[in-house]
Amino acid sequence: MKAIVDCNSFYCSCERLFRPHLDNKPVVVLSNNDGCIISRSDEAKQLGVEMAGPYFKAKPLIEKYGVTTFSSNYNLYGDLSWRVMETLRIMLGKENVEVYSVDEAFLNLEEFNEKDLQQVAMNIRETVEQWTGIKVSVGVAPTKVLSKVANHLAKKNKIATDCVVVLDTKEKIDKALQDTPIGEVWGVGRQYAEKLMDMNAVFTAFDLTKKTEEWAHKNLGGVVGIRLIKELKGEPANEMKDELVVKKMIATTRMFGSPVRNIGDIKEAVATYTSKAAEKLRRQQSAANTISVFVVAKEQNHNATFNRGATISSYTTLPVATSATNELIKPAVKLVDQLYEQGRIYKKAGVMLSGLVPDETIQGNLFLPETKNANRLLMSMVDNVNFAMRDDMLKFAASGTTRDWKMRQELRSPRYTSRWEELFVVH
Repeated sequence: MKAIVDCNSFYCSCERLFRPHLDNKPVVVLSNNDGCIISRSDEAKQLGVEMAGPYFKAKPLIEKYGVTTFSSNYNLYGDLSWRVMETLRIMLGKENVEVYSVDEAFLNLEEFNEKDLQQVAMNIRETVEQWTGIKVSVGVAPTKVLSKVANHLAKKNKIATDCVVVLDTKEKIDKALQDTPIGEVWGVGRQYAEKLMDMNAVFTAFDLTKKTEEWAHKNLGGVVGIRLIKELKGEPANEMKDELVVKKMIATTRMFGSPVRNIGDIKEAVATYTSKAAEKLRRQQSAANTISVFVVAKEQNHNATFNRGATISSYTTLPVATSATNELIKPAVKLVDQLYEQGRIYKKAGVMLSGLVPDETIQGNLFLPETKNANRLLMSMVDNVNFAMRDDMLKFAASGTTRDWKMRQELRSPRYTSRWEELFVVH
């Protein structure tokens, strides 16, 4: 049997953890740059606050009902996510936990007797909440897809289910599938759901189980569709996966705090994002062969406020793979010169490092002075200082000092668990 543990309105739960007076009250969390709503408490949902909707459109409703609003606080969310996942690893063993996202993890429950699964799931839910303060829902079933169905029902009916649903019989599974709209099935997506309903063929997850694998191959994306059908029928087709320790590509992207016209500001932002990406690169002991830079122009049509705008990108292949920040900033900033157009307004930029290889495979250059081959030691010292002191205590001048382009986070809460000066104070 498989299970999935999903944190309830995770970002909102993290904010409530240090503000218990907000329990049972409407709360929302905003995206980067305070643009859209990315997390809502149940109370905010009931008021009609839309998920992924623009903040400025929801603001009248938010102010009318006194909805507490926060900017994204990823330092806090990342730390609390780690605590939730570590709790699961302690309870079940690292080999039985697959972290799927910042607020979800699949569990392998094969070692437990099926008649004990309800109590096991309840114990998992209670322990995570007791150890971390984060409330979760647990869905248990024979396959990953069915466990997602169970979890959806657990979250939909929190009071009736006590946030735990176990699908351990054919009768329970069939009833759950009949109660699940096709658009709520993991892996289907909105466009496929509309396509299937337009065909007048599939409206619920149960309808999908009546289709053949040949039909799934034709109408649901080939092999992926076949796996989905099998999983809904109780045949495991998506096994537990090991955690991806070494990434094949590393990216850092951000929206600007306000639209940018000046090439100097864009270069500062790209240099800063390159520094962040290089730090991630060194953390996994890799070096990059290729660096890509992109910028996103602000949509000029004021009647299309939320259009993506034009994305312009370019890349360069480095003569030698490297993880040194200074060796990556230089080509990144040169790429900005190629991408920038005088008179255009930009709202976003990003840096991607690819062609990653193990850092230990990079040889020093015999024809360079020793100081030039000491970049690894220098970067290690910079990383150690920045990790200890935080907030880019040491940075390259190309990253700028004022950083007027920085992302807006006007409503961010303190980073209670990762900054000494912002620790929660109990009076």
